[in-house]
Amino acid sequence: MNPLTRRQAIALGATGAAATATGAAGLLWSARIRSPGGPDDGAPGAGGAWTASPSVSSSDGVLEVRLEAAPARLSIGGRDADVLAYNGTVPGPTLRLRPGDRLRVRLANGLDDPTNLHTHGLYASPAGNGDNPFLEVSPGGTFDYEIDLPPDHPSGTFWYHPHHHGMVADQLWAGLYGAIVVEDTDPVPATRERVLLVSDLTLDTAGHLQGVTMPERMMGRMGATVLVGGRTFPRLDAAPGDREVWRLVNACPTRFLRLDLEGATALLTARDGHRLASPRDAGDLVLAPGNRADLLVAVGDGAATLRSLAYDRGDMGAMMGRGPGRGGMMDTEPAEPVDLLRLVPSGGSGAGDGPLPNVPAPTNPTPRDLRGRTVAARRDVVFAMGMGRGMGPGGMSPTINGRSYDADRTDITVEAGTVEEWRIVNTSPLHHPFHLHVWPMQVVHDGTAAVDVPDWRDVVVVPANGEATVLVAFDGIAGRTVFHCHILDHEDLGMMGVVEVR
Repeated sequence: MNPLTRRQAIALGATGAAATATGAAGLLWSARIRSPGGPDDGAPGAGGAWTASPSVSSSDGVLEVRLEAAPARLSIGGRDADVLAYNGTVPGPTLRLRPGDRLRVRLANGLDDPTNLHTHGLYASPAGNGDNPFLEVSPGGTFDYEIDLPPDHPSGTFWYHPHHHGMVADQLWAGLYGAIVVEDTDPVPATRERVLLVSDLTLDTAGHLQGVTMPERMMGRMGATVLVGGRTFPRLDAAPGDREVWRLVNACPTRFLRLDLEGATALLTARDGHRLASPRDAGDLVLAPGNRADLLVAVGDGAATLRSLAYDRGDMGAMMGRGPGRGGMMDTEPAEPVDLLRLVPSGGSGAGDGPLPNVPAPTNPTPRDLRGRTVAARRDVVFAMGMGRGMGPGGMSPTINGRSYDADRTDITVEAGTVEEWRIVNTSPLHHPFHLHVWPMQVVHDGTAAVDVPDWRDVVVVPANGEATVLVAFDGIAGRTVFHCHILDHEDLGMMGVVEVR
């Protein structure tokens, strides 16, 4: 992403903003690497003009929607493909709420396997028919979810996907995912907003989803085709001088997105559904699976390309007894950048060359700093890719604290209303993105250095053979839910635990 000029910084409300670097999941200045041989607008392989997913908004404090998960035959990358879809589209409909709203979802299961629904990142009760990961909706069955957002719920970008243990990666990989937007009463001023869900999959020559081997599951599957909003390399049309809000969601089962926007300037305004007190320069931005980022993009006179650069998330080769994996089946890093979308300016602009309004401060209070709170308990949560019976090649088994997931076992019990410090330790040679349902986490150490400003996430990258430390306020909501690795194959293979707040 190109450095800001003084005029652009003033126009975008970012005077004095400085590039930051915060470790593996931080912000870096753009390397401005062009993908060799990337498709041009209109070239073979390009996905045509971007189109938004269907959108459903709340009315009088309630959003009622029916989501049917079912097989679908859709065009993916210019070819017919057999996928799974919510209401016949990939992604599924975007659900738009406001703080204090009630979300009612009737989930209809048109699949051959059980499923359920997780509203990723929402601060909502996990009990009963809320955001309950232990529910099972059988094939042919329906279930009515009812999720209440508190009046002070953060505004931002969230998403939904299945969470039935053992089938999460397969069902999301096949197309079951969609966005949730909690609207802000003082939104970032922009010409338009785009919700951009990035996903990947692999199709065989007949357009069927390709099977995944056990070694691929142990590393985490990486799709050969990368989609944005269900399209390959879509074209976004805009006018010079426009500014756009891009709500980016990493909906891939495994792929880390090391994002680079060449040809345009952008500011980071929110991470994981938490609006920043002031925008930051958005350079080389890394989104782990499940992470989200809101960007404010200034459209210039020339075309711009958003791509994902190569990202090294570790190497399983040594553990698998095959030596270093570079260039082989044990390699976890994409060989070259992937072009995601192209922003194409054309025509005039209503904005012209006049000044653009500054980005307002968030309506909701800036997330508090828990470092001043009393810590009631300190815990270690240890990720390992150890040896177990029958899980993978050579008996390899992903575990947390030496145990595989058991829905009937409660691993951590927390006293409601307290703050805890969790040190997430990674003894494996792969990065693991750590996700805690319901309660957001303040990152106080990101694996490379202490984090000096409040930094709130619901997915935190724990580097290979490293650790990260977070503070969690278990306030307001009690109940029983899960924490897990958001490389979804690892979750399905047992890298998940149960926490109960009471």
